[in-house]
Formats: sequence, C-alpha cells, structure tokens
Amino acid sequence: MRLSIIIVSYNVKNFLERCIDSVKAASEGISHDIYVVDNNSADGSAEMVAKKFPEVKLIRNKTNLGFSMANNLALRHAGGEFILFLNPDTIVEENTLRKCLEFMDSHPGAGAMGVKMIDGKGKFLPESKRSLPTPLVALYKIGGLTTLFPRSKVFGKYYLGHLDKDKTHKIEVLTGAFFFARKSALDNTGWYDEDFFMYGEDIDLSLRILRKKYEIWYYPDTSIIHFKGESTRKTSINYIIVFYKAMIIYIRKHFDFPGKFMILPVLYTAIWFRAGLSIAGRIAGRFMMPAITIPSSLRKLTWKPVKQKN
Repeated sequence: MRLSIIIVSYNVKNFLERCIDSVKAASEGISHDIYVVDNNSADGSAEMVAKKFPEVKLIRNKTNLGFSMANNLALRHAGGEFILFLNPDTIVEENTLRKCLEFMDSHPGAGAMGVKMIDGKGKFLPESKRSLPTPLVALYKIGGLTTLFPRSKVFGKYYLGHLDKDKTHKIEVLTGAFFFARKSALDNTGWYDEDFFMYGEDIDLSLRILRKKYEIWYYPDTSIIHFKGESTRKTSINYIIVFYKAMIIYIRKHFDFPGKFMILPVLYTAIWFRAGLSIAGRIAGRFMMPAITIPSSLRKLTWKPVKQKN
C-alpha cells in the first residue's frame, strides 16, 4: 500500500467531514487507507464518520488522549509506504497526495515533507516552513523580534522568512497539520513522543528525523487550506497553557549547550510571561466580544478542487 492518511479529531465535525471529502477526492487512483482517531468528541464526529464514511478506519477513544498518542494508535495499524498526518480542519487539493508521492519518490533521502498552507482567507501561513527553535531563535520568537523582522535571516529564522515561499527548499521543521513522512524513516526515528499532549510534538519529531540524517522539504507546488486553530478554539485558554508547557518539555529534552543553566531561566521566564499575556488577552476578549461560532457560510462550505495541468 502506498499511503496511509491519519486524522486525529476532537469536536470539529463540520470541518472533519469536508476534510475527509477532500482526501477521498485526492486519493483516487492511489492505494491508500484512511484512519480517523476520535478523541472522545461530544459533537457526533465519530457517528458522522461511521455513517457517511464506512470505508474509513475509525478508532474511538474513550478519553482525549492528546495528539501524539492518538496518532501513534493509528500508526500501529497503518500499512502505507508513506504516512500523512493531517489535521481535521484542513482541505487538500485534488493533486496534493499524488504530487507528494512523486516528490518523495524522486528524493530518496527525504524523510518527510510539507506543502504550502493557506488559511481560509487565502493568506499564506508562515508555519508552512520553519527552522528548529534554538535558544536564540526561541528568544527572538518569544520576544516579538520575529514578528517585527519577518524577512530577516537572523530574527525571522523561526519561520524562515528569508526563503521564497513559492520555491522548494530544504527546511528543518514541519507542522503537524500536514506532515507527510516516509514510514521507514518514522520507524527508524521513532514515532511521536507521547510526553507532548498537543503542540511541540511536530518540532520534536522533525528534529529526530534530521538527526537520523534524513532530509525535510518544503514543497509549494501544491497547497492545502488550514482553518488554523479551529480544533482548539472552544478551550483556547487551556490550550495556551498546553502550548507553553510543550515548549518547556521541548527545551528540557533537547537544549544541551554550555551555559544553559544561565540561559534556560531566561527562556522559562519569557515563556510563562508570554503565556500570561495570552491568557489575559483571551479573558479580556471574552468580556469585550460576543462568542464566536462557525459562520453558517462555512458550515455550508463545499470544496471543488481544480485539476492542474502538469
């Protein structure tokens, strides 16, 4: 089998349905299987999958096991030569899977690849290509310098802003929203680290792939839509805490350098300061703005991918 697609879902029924529809259209003619791992959703997601997509291999968890553990559950059963970890709030183009397979076949040294991601308004998402968050890179990101100087080769390195988003590049970090990997590389590297509940696990896995001397590529000749953050918006404050805890886990696991005991406290202070600001902002927003829900226009959204000529 050529490809296994793994989608971990939690309370995003409407997005999940459109995601699976797009994956089915993109996988025509490709030997594949699709796994949906439902983390105890309360919105009928699992029931929808079972009813509308009986061919999908559905794994229902009794509790929310988190992103890493849920992906690993499906990975134990996946038989594809390649694995695609895909967020449920994404839509893939009709040519995406075929082009990724062709790219990986022509780059035998590649352990993983990602594609250009755009949001629901058509805006390029900079996390499509990233570098490893070394201590300095992390400080520039946390301190806001990355935002101020997005194209700087030094301050903007987190998102590799100096690299042309419309050209193919070797990069260092892929996002878990679309993580296309060679199964043999995953087996050699090790799967997702289950210490990460959510966030950070994609950076950790990318680093371990690089350490095994595989390449990671950014490939912009096909794209996906990522309705960023939809799977976590209802519990956003909780997930801010999860996000910054993941940063701490990553730092403790991978940062080993002379003088680290002097620099790490600065990083930890900056991380929790930013977390506090984010939480304060969300709390203030709840008092100043009405509750946000998925607009009816999005609930009725249909995706008609356009075939591209090669």
